Amino acid sequence: MQEQWNRYLRLGIVHFMAYPAVMKGDGPYVETLREIAADPFFTAVEVGWVHDAEQRAEAARLLAEAHLAVGFGAQSALLTTKSDLNAADDGARRSAVTLVKSCVDQAVDLGARRLAVLSGPYPGAAGETAAVDRLVESLSEICDYGRGRGLGITLETFDRTIEKKALAGPTPLCVTISERVRRRYPEFGLMLDLSHLPLLGERTRDALVCARDHLVHAHIGNCAMRDRANAAYGDVHPRFGLPGGENDTPEVLEFLRVLFEIGYLGGPAAAGERRPFLSFEVKPLPGETTATVVAGTKRVFADAWAML
Repeated sequence: MQEQWNRYLRLGIVHFMAYPAVMKGDGPYVETLREIAADPFFTAVEVGWVHDAEQRAEAARLLAEAHLAVGFGAQSALLTTKSDLNAADDGARRSAVTLVKSCVDQAVDLGARRLAVLSGPYPGAAGETAAVDRLVESLSEICDYGRGRGLGITLETFDRTIEKKALAGPTPLCVTISERVRRRYPEFGLMLDLSHLPLLGERTRDALVCARDHLVHAHIGNCAMRDRANAAYGDVHPRFGLPGGENDTPEVLEFLRVLFEIGYLGGPAAAGERRPFLSFEVKPLPGETTATVVAGTKRVFADAWAML
């Protein structure tokens, strides 16, 4: 592809994954965000919760100053607090919904356009139908709250058997969930992550084609799942090219090709200000640095783009 990718997408990075010290909503939030803001390679960033109101206000000023498009990942809040949007206990489910609503407020403060969540754990086949009903109820309430704040809501798919063991889950089921939520909230949609597809046992083309009418967000990442002794085993978003990893330049190239084929990239509804997010989600392993892992990820993306 000879054309610059900025014509087709907003290239982003997940802040709290690249800098895991801020995952819990504290740590050097603004200092690390400033490194992304100063990098012209990125036109977007996905941020997570930040407890301190002064840091949040400073981050909002920085994001505006850098002219970055902003998304918000409530996954970090849900995971670190072990909150469950499909919990059988209604009090626990209500607590999770309240947590995400507070993230909606933070997302608006930070200038985000969409907020992403994940489901709670998979309860087993016997409890799946009821859990899906509870998740749809939670998502609908969050969508209603987000709509009032001008914010769209996104459900990210996760593995069901290896680490997160999430209800949502396999792409066909997530499409069914999205269809139900979209009856009242058509702005709702799904996020697929290249790093999660091997963990789900799904082929890139099959998953993207299945989700094509519901896809509103996409991530590029890697995973390791063949050797439990691998430090990157599970859903930890290691660097591309990691020995034992599932994704590298060829897999990123295929992901990009199919995103164009289904119209997520380059389609009539994905141009100008409507260009969709495509974000790196990578995390340094012990002994690695954010700077080198992100630099390597950029090289993989640039190489894959050149081969389109």
